[in-house]
This record gives sequence, structure tokens and C-alpha cells, in this order.
Amino acid sequence: MKSHALAAAVALTATGLATAGSAETLRLLTWGSYAPDALIEKFEEMYPDIEVEVTYSNNEEMIAKLRATGGAGFDLAQPSHDRIYAPQIEYEIYKPLDLTKINTGAMSKVHLDAVLENTTIDGEVYAVPHQWGTSGLMANTSLAPDVSGWGDLCDSQYAGKTSMRLRRTILLGTAFAMGEDPFAAYADLDAYQDLLDRVADELIECKANIKAYWQGGDDLSAMMLSGEIVASETWDSTAYKLYNENPDIVFIPPETGALTWIDTFVIPAKGQADDAAYKWINFVLDPENIKIMSASTGAIAAVPGGTELLPEDKRAAVSAAFSDEDIENLKFFANIPPGVEDMEGKTLEKIKAATGG
Repeated sequence: MKSHALAAAVALTATGLATAGSAETLRLLTWGSYAPDALIEKFEEMYPDIEVEVTYSNNEEMIAKLRATGGAGFDLAQPSHDRIYAPQIEYEIYKPLDLTKINTGAMSKVHLDAVLENTTIDGEVYAVPHQWGTSGLMANTSLAPDVSGWGDLCDSQYAGKTSMRLRRTILLGTAFAMGEDPFAAYADLDAYQDLLDRVADELIECKANIKAYWQGGDDLSAMMLSGEIVASETWDSTAYKLYNENPDIVFIPPETGALTWIDTFVIPAKGQADDAAYKWINFVLDPENIKIMSASTGAIAAVPGGTELLPEDKRAAVSAAFSDEDIENLKFFANIPPGVEDMEGKTLEKIKAATGG
């Protein structure tokens, strides 16, 4: 009797070990703060046969990693909506999504439509929206009450008191401030190069106004809170966080329109855990999980009423930043044609060489 019980126990233990050993891994390639520990733990409790492995990255690195492997190494990635069409055309690094496996009904129609428009190729859809936000300006309104446009970062009254990040956002913002539409210029790359040359001249001349070129949200936040700078180009989420510490520091949508991004979900071409990827996408659409996610990211979920799911302090910051007119004036990032990022990269290197940035 004891031998039968022991044999049964051994068999049960072996089965348990086999089940545990066969847990599927969901390899997530995403932005910092887009996979908070609390959410991963909650997901793994709901799906004990799935383990989440996270690699934090950014747009350029995501594309580079997937390009280098032909879309292998990850099962779910989160590039912004303008980084999907051209990389797929050039490198075929994503696979089409099966929308019947995604709760698209829970998504904001305006954001879903925008992403579908940007990421549908030959009738196949390659991305759905996750979180969205904007890039624009941040100012301490008690020290810089007149900041309203990109060009104000170079206003002589704020000499030595402003900041920006030398990445493509400031190129686009400066172009808009010059009365140009850089997205329209994508249609003629010679014209776009001419525009970039003029933008570079503007930003090189602006050097005297720049206290420092920020690299990440932490150093930008430190400069703003200390008063070293009074205005900067920024992500809105950074400004929202600072508003909670000093309500004089607010996000300012530039008068030409805040540049608007939508971070998405895509499945890499050689991903090996599609079902787990779809489960994660649907999991983070749950309102209670959105609250955890948005508290971590500071960004707004691409769902109806996404602002209401933000923590209270961030809801107040959004309300302080955006009017209805500002929302109507949003400038969604356009798809980046092949070759444009190389052109922008060389322009940024030119500016860095001339300014020590």
C-alpha cells in the first residue's frame, strides 16, 4: 500500500516538475517603466504557465535589435507608431497581427484608427495602440511666464536657462517653429535635407541659451526643480511628474501643436510565443491594470477615458496642460520614410560637433 502511495507521489511530483519546467517565456522588448513588477507578478499569477522576461529599450534600439536578428529574440515589442511601416518594408521584422485575438473594442477609436492607418501594409495590420503622449515644452511659469513655442527656448531673455535633448524631436519642433511642416517635407528628401540644414543652423545659434543638453528624465527633472533651467523641450510625462512637486512647473503644448506619439504592440517576425503575447496585450487593457501601468509610465492609455485612469496628481497635470484647442491641434508623428533617420542622425551629429552637446 505504501509502495503504491510512494509511486503515486513520485509520479505527481514528476508531473509537477515537468509542468513547471515547461513554462512558456514571453520575451517583452519595451520602454523603461512599461512593465512594472506589480503588473508582471499579477500576470504570472493569472497565467502560471507563462514567465515574463523584460528587456528595456527605445525606438532606435528596438529596430536595431530586431533588424540584426531578422525579427528573432523577442515575442512582443513596443515601438512607436511611426517606427513600423518603413522597418517592415525594408527589413520584414514584424508579423501580421490576428485582430480577432485582441480586444480592440476596449481601445480608443481615434488611437486605434491612427495606428491602423500607419501600420497596415498590403491589407495586413502590424500594430495596435497601447499608450500615448506628447512631446513639447515644460516651463516654470513663475520664472518663464511667456514660453509658448519651440522658438522660446532660444529667446535671449532665457539665456543660459533652457535645455533640450539632441534627438529628432527637437529637429521637428524647430522646423514647425520656423513655419515649416517637416512631415510634409518627407515627400521630397532633397527638400527635407535643405530644411534640416536650416534647422541645424538655428539650433547651433541657440547654443548660448542652453544650460545643458539633457540625456534622460532624471537629469532634466533635477535641473528644473533646482531652478538651473526655467524651460525645456520635454516629454509630457516628465512635466506631469514635476507638477506634483511644484505646480508652477507645467507642460506647455507648443502653439504649433504638441508632437504626439502612440506606443504600440507588435509581434516580431520570429517571435515564438504569440498566444502569450496576445494574452499580455489583452491583460494590460483591463482598467485596473491600466491604473498600475499608467502610474508607472505617466502616459495615457489608448482607451476611452484613459485620462481618468491616471493617478490623481497626473490627471491634474494633464488638465493644467491641455485645453480642448490644444487637443485639436495635436501633430501625430508621421511614418518615417527609408533614409530619413540617417539624415536626421547626421544633422544631430553636426549640431553636437558645433555645440559640444
